[in-house]
Amino acid sequence: MATLPEGERLAVRKTLSFVVVVASIILFIMPVGAITNGQRDYGRHPNVGALIAEWRIPGVKEELCSGTLISPTVFLTAAHCTAYLESLGIPHDHVWVSFDEDVDPVTASTHLIQGTWVTNPKYNQRQSDPQDLAVVIFPKPVTGITPANLPTLGFFDKMAAKNGLKNRNFTAVGYGDQTRQVGGGPPRLPFDGERWLAVSTFNALNLAWLRLSQNNATGNGGTCYGDSGGPNFLGAGSTETNTIAGVTITGDTACVATNVDYRLDTTTARAFLGLYVTLP
Repeated sequence: MATLPEGERLAVRKTLSFVVVVASIILFIMPVGAITNGQRDYGRHPNVGALIAEWRIPGVKEELCSGTLISPTVFLTAAHCTAYLESLGIPHDHVWVSFDEDVDPVTASTHLIQGTWVTNPKYNQRQSDPQDLAVVIFPKPVTGITPANLPTLGFFDKMAAKNGLKNRNFTAVGYGDQTRQVGGGPPRLPFDGERWLAVSTFNALNLAWLRLSQNNATGNGGTCYGDSGGPNFLGAGSTETNTIAGVTITGDTACVATNVDYRLDTTTARAFLGLYVTLP
């Protein structure tokens, strides 16, 4: 996609808190961006793709969010991404997914799979549990890509009870901006439209949230503008699994402290996901 002016990208791609409706106009949580202090994916996560729509300029396809193939016909992303499309009046079937390594810009050579998006009908603005999940349904199975796994019910509660989350690493994957650059003018968020990954360390577990440290001073990376809907896999490096712990939803403004992810092992998350895939 074409790189947007930073002010517009910040407005469209990331919301750092859940906001209240003003004058009966819903202000959706906007997509989080790319990977910070990470590295190019180089084919390590072929089941992670970019959600693409004509959301800014009619007739021009651009990357909006990230997501993951969780069955041959189901792509998981964030509800605030599809809710934003709905707010623009974009039809449900006017969306595409690309599993290409690089989707900037979207050209005739970009491999696009058209699908139909479904926003979780229980998506809300509550910080306690926003149920911020959505799916894109493909008319035909995607072949040649192994879908990611979902965790079992209460998986992370059980790990926490055994102190199994302390110092645990997670791998975030997504498309979008990289680490903020300062100097020679206003701060900049470089964007190349490629799939990147970064490793984060466990910070806290809440009823609906998995919070990960992305503090570079402690060797962590994380997410920034462009990664909303993207996965955070359990483990990293040789210990990385194909299980998605949580979906990237939000974080801090400067993309330097915390990656906040919606858990996929909760009853509410599974109630929505179970409508589209077989749950473990």
